[in-house]
This record gives sequence, structure tokens and C-alpha cells, in this order.
Amino acid sequence: MAKIEQFQYDNVIVRNFAVATVVWGIVGMLVGLLAAFQLIIPDLNLGLAPTTFGRIRPLHTNAAIFAFVGNGIYMGVYYSLQRLLKAPMYSKTLSNIHFWGWQAIIVAAAITLPLGITSAKEYAELEWPIDIAIALVWIVFGINMFGTILKRREQHLYVAIWFYIATWITVTVLHIGNNLELPVSLTKSYPLFAGVQDALVQWWYGHNAVAFFLTTPYLGLMYYYLPKAANRPVFSYKLSIIHFWALIFIYIWAGPHHLLYTSLPDWAQSLGTVFSIMLIAPSWGGMLNGLLTLRGAWDRVRQDPILKFMVVAVTAYGMATFEGPMLSLKSVNAISHFTDWTIGHVHIGTLGWNGMLTFGILYWLIPKIFNTKLYSIKLANAHFWIGTIGILFYAVPLYWAGWTQSLMWKEFTAEGFLKYGNFLETVTQILPMYAMRALGGTLYFSGLFVMVYNLMKTAKSGKLVRYENAEAPARETYVAHKGEHWHRWIERRPIQMLIGSAIVILIGGLVEIFPMLLVDENVPKIASVQPYTPLELEGRDIYIREGCLGCHSQMVRPFRSETERYGEYSKSGEFIYDRPFLWGSKRTGPDLHRLGGKYPDSWHYNHMLEPQSTSAGSIMPPYPWLFKRDLNTKYTAAKIKTLQALGTPYPDGYAEEAVNDLQDQAAEVAARLRKDGIDQEKLEHKEIVALIAYLQRLGTDIKPKPQAIN
Repeated sequence: MAKIEQFQYDNVIVRNFAVATVVWGIVGMLVGLLAAFQLIIPDLNLGLAPTTFGRIRPLHTNAAIFAFVGNGIYMGVYYSLQRLLKAPMYSKTLSNIHFWGWQAIIVAAAITLPLGITSAKEYAELEWPIDIAIALVWIVFGINMFGTILKRREQHLYVAIWFYIATWITVTVLHIGNNLELPVSLTKSYPLFAGVQDALVQWWYGHNAVAFFLTTPYLGLMYYYLPKAANRPVFSYKLSIIHFWALIFIYIWAGPHHLLYTSLPDWAQSLGTVFSIMLIAPSWGGMLNGLLTLRGAWDRVRQDPILKFMVVAVTAYGMATFEGPMLSLKSVNAISHFTDWTIGHVHIGTLGWNGMLTFGILYWLIPKIFNTKLYSIKLANAHFWIGTIGILFYAVPLYWAGWTQSLMWKEFTAEGFLKYGNFLETVTQILPMYAMRALGGTLYFSGLFVMVYNLMKTAKSGKLVRYENAEAPARETYVAHKGEHWHRWIERRPIQMLIGSAIVILIGGLVEIFPMLLVDENVPKIASVQPYTPLELEGRDIYIREGCLGCHSQMVRPFRSETERYGEYSKSGEFIYDRPFLWGSKRTGPDLHRLGGKYPDSWHYNHMLEPQSTSAGSIMPPYPWLFKRDLNTKYTAAKIKTLQALGTPYPDGYAEEAVNDLQDQAAEVAARLRKDGIDQEKLEHKEIVALIAYLQRLGTDIKPKPQAIN
């Protein structure tokens, strides 16, 4: 008989991550709420650079994903891992480094993003020093997790742990692959890849950040906490095996479905579509495994708010993972892409799947570690209904808005002209839907405070069991038995599980990305496409800093409605010097890829100073600081040298001449503005001149037919 060993579970680290989850949840959702209201009340931008929509939107997404959900993952993993392995965490020191390191990263993000320090890559906006910090803290987490696994007392690795392992290795690969960049300064870098290649790598990361940060770790949590809350075994162990391996293999291929009808080669788009459709099977396998775990327990579900939260979470996961593949069909994507339909889809996942499961886990977990009962079942039920109704009021109007946008963008008159030639008409039409979305967000956000009060009262009624006493037999050496199921071999070997997961997730990435990087024919060159001038380059970086890509795309798709509205469709060769690519994923304003030369410089000047003066009814905020700040050319030469190192064909020694060329072009732009009646002192030194130079360059390298954009 194995020796009985005594040890202690560390609940302090679980409590710390639980508190951080709640605090950052409030912060992240508050910022999201502010962004939602800014779309219907533009004055809420407050006229301050750090509070404009373009800067707080990435702050909201990063806070929701990495602060709220991230801390929720660590809370759930640190509690469940110890109990599944019958072992305390490998190192309390590493646990604390992980906790405080992650909070420091979040604070750094909260400071830098409103300051406009961003790499512009969706879900990966943080600049290179913070990227390195993320990698280091993630490695600390991995060492702590695998150290615990290796010293476990339980031989078998439960299904939740498979998902934790796959999450760790895949996020490691994604984070490194998408953040290969060359620094210019402490706050600026340029990515290794450009244009179409950068777009493919980014959405390989972006889609799989959703897959392996917002999905697989939460599936691990579902497999642990749902059976615990229901006090029932998982419905099907065999289904969990199929679910796990099929999901992590197929998911990694699906990224190109974010780039349908773009300049990405059709073979890559088709691969993304095919694997996205296949993704329905394993995703719904996981959903059904979760819901069927509750078979025979539905009377409890009606009474237990924790199970209600979890049921809605798993249902939302099922809805989102059905809708995602459907949106990957080209015929559907032609309607949905660049519209608010996608925003509604994403929030079904984040508010429903991630949010509701996190709330359910918190309600289950806090009483456990404080050795007490939940303070109020009624308040938990109230929170459930407030949150659920909030999700409906949030998502349904955005679906409505998405269909409205797409239909209006594509509608022609009987004479063959665009019926809504002025893009702004399609914006003002959906403002009521935006107001309903803001109401839904307010409801969901208010439910947080009901939960906070309930959990605080729960904690006060008990006392934190800081180090929970436990005992278990020592682990014996594993010996395989004849006739044993093949999967047992890998379930009991964490290193093999890690290696197997790595191989499975690398296949899709290598097949899709390597041909784009190694085969020149996949990105045909266009002789007339030239690198940006120094002034245009500085203007482009201002465009990135202000988050303009959050509302404007730079990708004219090959649809009649788009070529009539914007001009010639976009070619892959036009983006070969774009680091990073700026195709965008949402059109709150019109596409800008063919903007260059459509309006005089003075129009852009007035539009940025007071958008309503050129576009009555616009919800775009003004940018007064662009007219006050002098353009910083301190790093212009360094930017040119960095881009030269990455392959941009500036002449040898051009870095030393760049600032002089910049000043000459700035003087030309300023002269044109003065000719149009713009009288501003030292105009040629201001940031607005650089931004105008960049906007006037957009899409002009292939000299498309002029087409006014309203």
C-alpha cells in the first residue's frame, strides 16, 4: 500500500487572482461602456487624446481579454490544478511572481495604450518591452504548472489539464510568432512581416488568441467546475478525448477566415473556410459534453444560480462556435465582414461564454476557500438575470445593425447608382441600435456590483483557509498494462502531452504561413509601389497612434458596391511596405484605401479639427492636439534604418537625409493649406501636416480612377 502523504493547498494565490479578476473586470467593462456611449454621444471623448475612442478601444479589449479573462483563467487553474494533481503548486515564489508580474503588465497596458503607444495589431497592441514581459511571466506560469504536474500524487491527468497544457504551448507559439519585431525605440517597433504576410500572421494569432486564450483554458475550467457544481461525472470521457484533439488541430487553421475577399491569396482563404466549417464538430462536441453532464439534474439547474450561469455560458459557447463557422462561409462573410454583426458575435463569446462561466466559478469558489456558504442565493439569481438580459440587449441590436449596414452599403437604385452614396447615412441609421447596445452593456456592468456585494458579504461571513490541509497516497511508478486504452499512455505522461499538442498545433500554422513567407509569387510586386516618404511614414505612425484603424478599413474588396463607392479593389502588391498592415476589421467610417487625392488638403485639415464641419452628423471625435503638437522627428532616421534592415529599399545613407526631405514635403503641404485659406503659425511643424501627407498617399501608387468618398 502506498504511503499516505500530507500537504496543503495554496488558497492565497487563488484568492489573489479572484480579486484581480473582479477588479479588472470592472475596469475593463467600464472602459468598454465608455467606448459604447462615445458612439452615440461623441462629446464623451472629452476632447482629450487618451480618452478618444481610437485609444480606449484597444484598452478595453486588452483589459477584457488579458486582465479579466486572464486572471479568471489563473484563478481557476490554480485552484483546480492542485486538487486534480493532489499536490500544492510547485513554488509559492513563482506563484507570486506570476501574480504580481501579470498585474504589472496590465498596469503597463493601461498606461501605454491611452498614450497611443501601440503596435496596432488586434489583441496584440502592446509594444515590444511589454511583449517580452508577457513572455517571461508566461514562462514562469508554465514552469509552475509543469513543476506541479511532475510532482503530482495523482497518476492520471484529467481532461481539464490537457486543455491547460495545450493552452500554454499554443499561446507561447502564437505570442512569439506574432511579435517578431525590430525595435526603433523603447516605445516603437516595426514587425518583421509586411502587408499580406503580416495580415496572415496577425490573424493566425488573432483568431487563435480567441481559440487558445478565450476558449481552450475555459473548456478546461468547464470540465472541472461544471461537474463539481453539479456533483455529477462528465457525460462522456471518450467524447472529451475526441473533443480535445480535434479542437486543437482544427482551430489553428481557421485564422484566414478573417481575411476573406481581401488581397490574401485564394488558396489561404479557402483553407481557412474549410477548417472553420469543420470546427463546428469538435466545438459542439465540447458543448454537448458539458450540457449532457447535467442530464437528470435540471431541477437543480432551475434552483441553483451557479449552474444557471454555467448553462448560459456553455450555451453561449455553442452559439458562438456555430456562428463563427457560418461567418466563415464566403457568402455570409460578404454580408457580415466590417459590420457590427461581428462585434455582436464576439461579445456573445466574451460576455456569455467567458463572463458567465467566470461568474459561476466565482460564486462556487469563494465560499469554498472561505469555508462558508454563499451570502445570498437571491442576489446571485438577480445577477444572473441582469447579466443574461444585458447580453441580449447588447448582441441583438448589433446583429440588427450589421444587417442594416451591409444592406445599405450594397443597395443600388434602379438607375444603377449607389442608393446610399454618402457613407454617413449608413452610420446615422444605426445609432438607435448603438444606444440599445449601450443599455445592454450598462445592465451587464451593473450586475458586477451585485456580485461584488454578494461575494464580499460571503467572504466576511467566513475566513480564508489560506493553506488547506489535504492528504493522498504517494504516486506509484506507472506501468502500462496489456489491453489498456491507447490514450492512457499519453494521459499519464505530461511531456508527451506537451509535445503531442505542440506537433498538432504547428501543422496548420506551418502549412498556411510558410508558403506566404517563402514563395514570392504569393505576393506579386507592383513596380509603381514605392516606400513611404519620411513625412508620410510619420503620418502613418500618427494614424496608428490615434487608433484610426479601429473605425476605418484600408481594404477595398472586389464587390461592385465597394468599387463604385471607393474605387479600384486592393491588390496584395500595394501593401509590401506596410509595417504593420492596417486593413482593419470594422467600418464605423468609410474605407480609406483609395482616399489619396480625393479631397484637398484643407478638407482633411478641417475634418480632423471639427469632423461635423465637413460631415454633418459625424460621430468621429475631433483631434485638436494634432494642430498644437510639433511633429517629433527625433526617431525619423532610426525608423528609416530599421525599415532598411527589414528590407524596405530606401537608398543607402538615406536616413541622414530623411529629416530634410520630411521638412521639404511638410513645407509643400503647409503651402497648399495656406493657399486654401488655412492661417496657422508654424503650420509646417505640426503633426496634422504629417497625417495629411499620409492620407493623401493612400492608394495612389497604382493611380486608380478618382472617386469621391462621402
